[in-house]
Amino acid sequence: MADGTGIRGEPVVIDKLVEACLETLHMVGLSGLWTVVFGVPLGVLLYATSADGPARNATAHRVLGITVNLGRSAPFVILMVAIMPLTRLIAGTSIGSGAAVVPLAVAAVPFFARLVEAALLDVDPGLLEAADSMGATRSGTVWHVLLPEALPGLLRGLTVTLVAITGYSAIAGAIGGGGLGDLAIRYGYQRYETDYMVATVVALVALVQVIQFCGDFTARRLDHR
Repeated sequence: MADGTGIRGEPVVIDKLVEACLETLHMVGLSGLWTVVFGVPLGVLLYATSADGPARNATAHRVLGITVNLGRSAPFVILMVAIMPLTRLIAGTSIGSGAAVVPLAVAAVPFFARLVEAALLDVDPGLLEAADSMGATRSGTVWHVLLPEALPGLLRGLTVTLVAITGYSAIAGAIGGGGLGDLAIRYGYQRYETDYMVATVVALVALVQVIQFCGDFTARRLDHR
């Protein structure tokens, strides 16, 4: 690449890589936020209506479980295309990193909800019985006993979810979502510029490692068992 920016245009690669990284961080961060907002309540409902939950309801649990499983089973590329009308309704467009947040969150919410349910089921039932014997309400037990005790597990589940969202974001970039996936496809694949492809892979690996380290470290600090 003879554009006056050095061998194979290293400064250009860095500039575009930084821009793509920021777009990916925007997608992962914002979709992760919405995943928590909707995934935690959904996970709590799954737990509460289960056979071991405080509000046992086999029918409600079955309906919720089927809905969550349907959301988890849809391949992300198909899901992203299928909900384009919803994406346009919410984001005003179906292209770009802002629009990609919608399908990323839709894909991640059921995934995270199952991890929330598993973390809540792992809480010592004796603590819930003690709270119940002291006259705590169901909502009080959830907010003051269940969720705080399950917090390390919830953080580990969120870490796994954010890593998955990072992978989804690369797929979203490949079909117009922006970010590192878009950079890898447009420059690394379509233009056969290997330096872009290598830089993108390294950036994605580094991002996943940072997310995993921060999540594991925080969960360990909060785990008092």
